[in-house]
Amino acid sequence: MSTDTTTGTFTPRPGAAPLPRMIRAQAALETRMLLRNGEQLLLTVVIPTLLLVLFSSVDIVDTGEGEAVDFLAPGVLALAVLSTAFTGQAIATGFERRYGVLKRLGASPLPRWGLMAAKTCSVLVTEVLQILLLTVIAFALGWSPHGNPFAVLLLLVLGTAAFSGLGLLMAGTLKAEVTLAAANLVFLLLLVGGGVIVPLEKFPDAAQAVLGLLPISALSDGLRDVLRDGAAMPWADLGILTVWSVLGLGAAARFFRWE
Repeated sequence: MSTDTTTGTFTPRPGAAPLPRMIRAQAALETRMLLRNGEQLLLTVVIPTLLLVLFSSVDIVDTGEGEAVDFLAPGVLALAVLSTAFTGQAIATGFERRYGVLKRLGASPLPRWGLMAAKTCSVLVTEVLQILLLTVIAFALGWSPHGNPFAVLLLLVLGTAAFSGLGLLMAGTLKAEVTLAAANLVFLLLLVGGGVIVPLEKFPDAAQAVLGLLPISALSDGLRDVLRDGAAMPWADLGILTVWSVLGLGAAARFFRWE
């Protein structure tokens, strides 16, 4: 038996993997870590599912005319985006920053923008799984959506961008413990006052004018306009989400500190 020992056959080729492969690998790791985290699963899956089932089955909140699930399902989809893109990402990134994980990853061959891209891909994958699960449950509860699918997709993408920017801004500027408390507090406040479960019409006129400008209100109302009322394109809500996306991502890019 002979062995080919031609020069160069077994020569190591040190160097970084191709950038797309590094981003895919990091995104897969981020997704696995997120799905294994009990607190994150509580925020991203359990709470939205319980709210959808409870308020659709029990007449607790007056959701107006029509079936309760037709009002609640779009709001819960918006809540799912909030829980993953904002709350979950802010908390996870804040503690990664505190423990020096971001600093070490920032020194790896994966560029910092590539790390942010991987985190974004992880958020999107998680949201797809959330939306599929919540949609199946809503259909089982009698949901009958209709409207422009492109408008729904655009609302979800802009909502994800807005909440991701705000979540990264919080995680990159505050201490991890402060981020943990603030992100959960914001989640609860927006759940109550963002038109997710309680219609904005139930609030005083002055409060409606302010609450209607929040990204969660724009996302939930926009999804409701399309999926329940059949609106072609909710331009006002898309405009609000676009402004929040630009402001949130711009501020995160400007003020995010890796250490």
